[in-house]
Amino acid sequence: MPLSGKAVSLHRFWLIVHSLLSMRKKRKETSRRTGMQVVTLCISTTMVLTLLGLVVLSVLTAHNLSDYVRENLTVTVVLNDSITEKEGKAYCQQLQQRHYTRKTTYISKEQALKEQTAAMGSDPSEFLGMNPFVATIEMQVLADYANTDSLKLIAKTLRRNRNLVTEVAYQKDLTDNVNRNLRQALVILLGLAVLLIIISYSLISNSVRLSVYSRRFSIHTMKLVGASWGFIRKPFLKRALTVGFVSSLLACGVLAGVVYALYEYQPGADEVITWREMTITAVAVLASGFVMMLLCSWLSVNKFLRMRAGELYKI
Repeated sequence: MPLSGKAVSLHRFWLIVHSLLSMRKKRKETSRRTGMQVVTLCISTTMVLTLLGLVVLSVLTAHNLSDYVRENLTVTVVLNDSITEKEGKAYCQQLQQRHYTRKTTYISKEQALKEQTAAMGSDPSEFLGMNPFVATIEMQVLADYANTDSLKLIAKTLRRNRNLVTEVAYQKDLTDNVNRNLRQALVILLGLAVLLIIISYSLISNSVRLSVYSRRFSIHTMKLVGASWGFIRKPFLKRALTVGFVSSLLACGVLAGVVYALYEYQPGADEVITWREMTITAVAVLASGFVMMLLCSWLSVNKFLRMRAGELYKI
């Protein structure tokens, strides 16, 4: 029995409603899927940028760490037992004015006795009947002079003043080992930095390529209706900028937390990690996030723009 005109109109109405609801549902699913892709891409990019920032920060602070370690190597100047405390302090002040000196500390005979008594748990002067220690000056030199050749020349110069100085002592083997190990550590850090940059680009590139891959048919459809390549690339590049900016900020936040923890629990960290190194690291992370995301998005979109319809089904 044929349907009446009213029934046909009602049937068409429900078909239209059903189509609209289906389209709305598909748009929601597509939007949800796209949102999850953006979140995943943002998380993976943040992790990569955090690792990259840690290596950059390590390389930048390697020189400061080298200076910090070398400037804490101690040169002990043993003073003549016949000089007074006033003369010893005056000579300590003279050494402080030398161009190679970073810091000097005068240790009197009484202070040396007190320190050794606390360390050994007994007073040596009680069974010796005298104070066996002599006054000394502990001197730290600048980093440029904390090497074997310079320390040897400094010690030779100080020994010439025999009226005040009886001996100059420093740990030659320790100085050589410190300088050698610091040079090796710097080379390793530079190698890690180069390797991590390559790995970072590869990981971000793969993540962006997967994100663009899911929209390859949309790219081809826009190309068929006459959209220019620049118009097609524009939303992908805008999203790349957004993801790069957000990921860089998150990575900088993680790095700031790491530096704060070092400041709290590692004495001397503020002398190694300064605002200069932190600023350069933050700029490097931001620049890396923008450049890598833009470059990877540009290359990935261009790859699918150059493909023909049949090739889209083969990848």
